[in-house]
Amino acid sequence: MIILKTPEEIEKMRIAGRLTSEVLDMITEYVKPGVTTNELNDICHDYIVNVQQAIPAPLNYKGFPKSICTSINYTVCHGIPDDKKLKEGDIINIDITVIKNGYHGDASRMFYVGEPTIRAKRLSEITYQCLCLGIAQVKPGNRFGDIGATIQRHATLNSYTVVQEYCGHGIGRSFHEDPQVLHYGKAGTGAILAPGMIFTIEPMINSGKRQVKLLSDKWTVVTKDRSLSAQWEHTVLVTSTGVEVLTKGQHENF
Repeated sequence: MIILKTPEEIEKMRIAGRLTSEVLDMITEYVKPGVTTNELNDICHDYIVNVQQAIPAPLNYKGFPKSICTSINYTVCHGIPDDKKLKEGDIINIDITVIKNGYHGDASRMFYVGEPTIRAKRLSEITYQCLCLGIAQVKPGNRFGDIGATIQRHATLNSYTVVQEYCGHGIGRSFHEDPQVLHYGKAGTGAILAPGMIFTIEPMINSGKRQVKLLSDKWTVVTKDRSLSAQWEHTVLVTSTGVEVLTKGQHENF
């Protein structure tokens, strides 16, 4: 069942979303060659807990051992921070979920470590365009299938593939609620969007084939063919007239 949020809940979700975005803004300057993802994790953890007086949702979620997810190059999602140093030319997705006053904000961004390759930069940019095109489909009366179909079309037109095993999700008091928000599919299908719905859109786009595999740690997901993967994510609210992006970054216009 899709939970429609009350005005009071929406206000709390706005706060959680803003805090999530602020963590991503804050960590940007630290993403550079030589830093470890453990160091990035510790900086984010301290900021969320001590500055924001909030809770990092991933920590101990179903046993996840860290406060953020860091997915590098051919890692699709749920990468666990460790002591390996980032190197020039890497691309990394940092996924942040903050709990404030019992409500969740969830967003992720791609970051370049030094100067990216042309291939990596293009993949990241097209993936961001996929997210934005998906968000543009969010308005009352549209269907969830419209979001997925739009994302898949743009990825395919650019010779990329859409990961199908992982998707966006409803969010609120719980980290993951109904519905599942697919990043592929058929326009005109799925549940109808209605004001008060809040969910994430978070396309994972591969430069090679769409198939993925789960590593032995039971969290890290990588592309089967070791091709590059990129992901961007926002938490969005369906309003009476369209969409409000609750995790909008300081340089973004929606």
